[in-house]
Amino acid sequence: MKDLPCRILRNAPLKAGYWTLALDAPEIADRAAPGQFVHLRIPSLEPSALRRPFSIFGARDGHLHILYKTVGRGTEKMNALSAGDTVTVLGPLGNGFPLAPQGVPLLVAGGYGVAPLCFLAARLPCKGHAFIGGRSADDILAGDVLEDLGWVTHVTTEDGSQGEAGLVTFPLDREIARLKAEGQRAEIYACGPDGLLKAVGQRAIAAKAHGWLSLDKHMVCGVGACLACVQTIRNPDGTTRLARVCRDGPVFSAQEIVW
Repeated sequence: MKDLPCRILRNAPLKAGYWTLALDAPEIADRAAPGQFVHLRIPSLEPSALRRPFSIFGARDGHLHILYKTVGRGTEKMNALSAGDTVTVLGPLGNGFPLAPQGVPLLVAGGYGVAPLCFLAARLPCKGHAFIGGRSADDILAGDVLEDLGWVTHVTTEDGSQGEAGLVTFPLDREIARLKAEGQRAEIYACGPDGLLKAVGQRAIAAKAHGWLSLDKHMVCGVGACLACVQTIRNPDGTTRLARVCRDGPVFSAQEIVW
């Protein structure tokens, strides 16, 4: 883990309030693993302001890539940052996804939950299917990135404005059923809102497949000190405990999360 000033290479709008940020951060990027995150201190905010956590969208050639959505004061200030500006970055933080799937990998993303899955798609040793869901076409992100990486990509929107109309679990269910009929096993990776993660986790358990879920919690400190991001987890003996998502996760197996 490093806490370093990093120069901005690019900060550009993507679509409908979503932005991509590229940083020159070799000491962090070279250590980053899919599913980990970073904490950014935004220079235009007052010194007492909390850092903002962001999943790692990509890390290569010493460059760190972040996909973010403008949702509040901090991210609004980020929109004004330009190439050459400096932000302080703490990371990489947390524990990422396992990188040795024991079945056909299926990636399931809701909204900007696609960010860590793009990083994962670039690092997994084999390709599979990616499922991206959103309320509308404005929430469908990085499908082209996944396709360029060689993944079969399925898009669903609740309003039918892009791809298949409905929930992202619809095509996911079909693919799980197809793999089962062919005697193959799935390994499922997901990131997005809790409702999606719970639904995906239930499907992984029902299919007797490994399921890996990246939780989105309010990670204030990023290092497990403040206990603001606790999640109830089931131990192997059936007892439960409180895990710190920022330190013990953010990736957990579907079987251990207590919703």
